[in-house]
Amino acid sequence: MKTLVLAEKPSVGRDIARVLGCKGGGGFMEGSKHIVTWALGHLVTLADPEGYDKKFKSWDINHLPIMPDKLKLVVIPQTSKQYKTVRELLLRKDVGDVVIATDAGREGELVARWIIEMAKCKKPIKRLWISSVTDKAIREGFNNLKDGRQYEPLCDSAKARAEADWLVGINATRCLTTKFNSQLSCGRVQTPTIAIIAKREEEIRGFTPVPYFGLQADMGNFKVVWQDRNNSARCFDREKIEKILAGLQGKKDGVVAEVEKRIKQKMPPKLYDLTELQRDASKKFGYSPKETLSIMQKLYEEHKVLTYPRTDSRYISDDILPTIPERLKACGVPPYGKIAAQILRSPIRPNKNFCDNSKVSDHHAIIPTEAYVNLGAFSDKERKIYDLVVTRFFCVFFPPFEYEQVAVKVKIGDEMFRANGKTVLSQGYQAVYSGGSDDDDDDELQEKSQTLPPLKRGEKIPVTAIKITEGKTTPPAPFTEATLLSAMENPAKYMDSKDKVIADTLSKTGGLGTVATRADIIEKLYATFYIEKKGKEIFTTSKARQLLKIVPKDLKSPELTGSWEQKLATIAAGKMKKEIFLQEIRKYTRETIVEIKNSTATFKHDNLSTTKCPECGVFMLAVTGKKGEMLVCQDRECNSRISLSTEIRSQCPNCRKYMKIVGTGEKRQVVCGCGHKEKYENFEKRKKEEKNQMSKREVEAFINESKNKKPDPKNSPFAALKGLNLKK
Repeated sequence: MKTLVLAEKPSVGRDIARVLGCKGGGGFMEGSKHIVTWALGHLVTLADPEGYDKKFKSWDINHLPIMPDKLKLVVIPQTSKQYKTVRELLLRKDVGDVVIATDAGREGELVARWIIEMAKCKKPIKRLWISSVTDKAIREGFNNLKDGRQYEPLCDSAKARAEADWLVGINATRCLTTKFNSQLSCGRVQTPTIAIIAKREEEIRGFTPVPYFGLQADMGNFKVVWQDRNNSARCFDREKIEKILAGLQGKKDGVVAEVEKRIKQKMPPKLYDLTELQRDASKKFGYSPKETLSIMQKLYEEHKVLTYPRTDSRYISDDILPTIPERLKACGVPPYGKIAAQILRSPIRPNKNFCDNSKVSDHHAIIPTEAYVNLGAFSDKERKIYDLVVTRFFCVFFPPFEYEQVAVKVKIGDEMFRANGKTVLSQGYQAVYSGGSDDDDDDELQEKSQTLPPLKRGEKIPVTAIKITEGKTTPPAPFTEATLLSAMENPAKYMDSKDKVIADTLSKTGGLGTVATRADIIEKLYATFYIEKKGKEIFTTSKARQLLKIVPKDLKSPELTGSWEQKLATIAAGKMKKEIFLQEIRKYTRETIVEIKNSTATFKHDNLSTTKCPECGVFMLAVTGKKGEMLVCQDRECNSRISLSTEIRSQCPNCRKYMKIVGTGEKRQVVCGCGHKEKYENFEKRKKEEKNQMSKREVEAFINESKNKKPDPKNSPFAALKGLNLKK
């Protein structure tokens, strides 16, 4: 008898097949003992409402709520061919058992279990649970297969989540759309996310800047700032500050009243989980969360140089420690070789900053694998993401950054002034970064960056000048994709109630959405025109703001997700039956539909254009998508779209800002806000010419690589640059 191995994606399936000695094609690969096949993501999903009754094909508020006694599974039409292949393999007479090798987590479990359930396969199940797809990890995983029954509670949790989202999402979306005659959708994750953005906008709108004042004294080679008795440097009374300044006129010296020196440490940053990596990629490179996940998937599946990306842990477990030297050697290629070798010269000593079994759930943090690294095979984006992960990985093996903090108080007349300074004692982990810093925003360190001369208590210092300083309080900043990810990960402070248990659950379960779904949620909000981008900042649209007025209160709060996740975790632990949870969800859904039906609120499109839809003739809506402006038909069944402008990631030759394409056909132009315009055909020609040039970074990389090679007496290391049009 043979064992059927079911992977989640073809690339992973082929890797497993190679290790197990399986060959072939056509949706599966076979060997003497194993058959390896794969899904294409989900092959099976929950049936749409019309799958229960044809009348549900028409969206009618009188049909709601739709409450099938048992939710049915259906094969996804687009991937039905692969499902048929997998089903035939599952039911083959020479297949004795099944190994689930889908992604090791709640959703991965669901992918496989739904396929097995749909195929009515009753064969014994084992589970492959690995965090990387290197040959070594696959071999070790198959040597330590788990009993599939061990993961049935996890499967129940996944099914409960999927069915609950179907019941609430399908019914609430249909009810809102039919009640208010507009394309409206809502859900327990996307609607609270909109509410979080709207709340920030409300704070900004309601914020009134308040001027504040202070005093700064110039002591020659350093400066001190005034502080009141509460150690605050801000005063909101200008007259008071002017009076203090008048009292200090004629004071020629200040006396050092206090000199305090303290040795401080800054610990290395923790390893990456997906959300933290998406945040950094957004801040440093402008990548969207979905783009970062896509790049990570390639580095994990195709290049096999990084571990499983969809993780919410920033730690590794004890069993990973013995593999660290091999991982360091694998990623120790130029330009990382010197640092990797430095780490390898000393024994790897674990500490709670990066190694903690209690803080690793399904998967450990994102770290390099033991696989060979060929940086030349990476795209520019892959190289940047790989660099972030490897650099962070190196950091945890270095000591803390150490500095001496100096706090000085200087008395001028009857007033006290202060100065803070910092002297670096040891770069520690910051030596890993080429600039000598991890470039984190650290207000504390920024404040202490002034260089102070040696000072002693009682020492007199001449006062060169004293002046009034002014400033204004500032509102919170609008969300960017990076900061929105943080808010989704830690949404407790946006809850209306202060339920500590639910807040704690939200924190432990990763907040709104999961590391794997947050990127898609944000993309969906763009696609449904609930949010729009202005530069890097995210704002709600009128459609979103109106939605928040008509949607039931529970669906706007992160508390709903917290409450669900509490129960889903209990189901996953085998302490609660999913049927009990789903009974509660059905009751909640009925109550939600009654509330929407009885609502007296109104919804009005305030973005109607004068252009009629070419398909159905109704006036179209002017909207701003993530990548530009367009017209969309307001009829949800038509959904026709006309592009007006498309933003492109190509910099203006004049001001270096990103440009956009306007117009259609031969009238297309590439334009910039600075006034630059060029025909699209001229733009394409210019970009084609630029592709043949070498950038400064490429030249620098080539020179560094050449330095590491042994010199060839017959060829200059710069011979390859001959004839290239180098950028100035």
